[in-house]
Amino acid sequence: MTAQIIDGKTIAQQVRAEWKERADALKARGITPGLAVIIVGEDPASKVYVANKVKACAELGLHSEHVVMSADTPEATLLAKIAELNADPKIHGVLVQLPVPKHIDSSKVLEAISPDKDVDGFHPLNVGALTTGNMRFAPCTPYGAMKLLEKSGVSIEGKHAVVIGRSNIVGKPMALMLLQQNATVTICTSRTVDLAKFTRDADILVVATGKPKMITGDMIKPGAAVIDVGINRMADGKLCGDVDFDSAKEVAGWITPVPGGVGPMTITMLVANTVQAAERTASGK
Repeated sequence: MTAQIIDGKTIAQQVRAEWKERADALKARGITPGLAVIIVGEDPASKVYVANKVKACAELGLHSEHVVMSADTPEATLLAKIAELNADPKIHGVLVQLPVPKHIDSSKVLEAISPDKDVDGFHPLNVGALTTGNMRFAPCTPYGAMKLLEKSGVSIEGKHAVVIGRSNIVGKPMALMLLQQNATVTICTSRTVDLAKFTRDADILVVATGKPKMITGDMIKPGAAVIDVGINRMADGKLCGDVDFDSAKEVAGWITPVPGGVGPMTITMLVANTVQAAERTASGK
């Protein structure tokens, strides 16, 4: 068996086209969805991510604002800027690129963003809404992973899904979203005893640990759908995921590559959340 490769770049373009139609419908009513991205400091990876977010907004004809602050910016200054954007009617989505410098409390930053503009889905109120099944904004990476499964025709209902990773950004929300689609969900970590016992039983395996190539082909159930959220740079400069792609693709039924799998979907779903926020504003909800 050779797995079907889930092409995140192609699916991302399809999903962006769907949301562009919705953005165009808003613009026809005089409403241009707007996203503001704040970056504090000079983290190279963060700068790349922010540039890609601004580019995605331009592709869909969205208004975007890119706010750059120095690494020594006081916490109060950042919070004041967030408050300003919360009050700006041209802005429907606000996000602060993480990580922020150590002198800034990231929890305070996430809580300062209006829940109605929290397009990253990290505000405690939106996390709570996801937990209770009344999702408003889903965190973008697991939202993108769910969309990849949907667009690839992978059935979720009644299947055993194993999520490796418990982060607030990926692992926990991913498990909740799979539960909402009526999967039976097991959450593991990189420290789970006899991890392979769980992974070999997974119809859907989502891996988000930050440990390169930790999941090998002999740990995968034949025909399983494997979603690799990890992205790691090796000593030779090449990128790889948390799954050993070469061995896994010989066993899995579906698999995401790294790069080109989940990554393109994360920014796509950020744009989707921004359009959705503008739609809610337009409808008065």
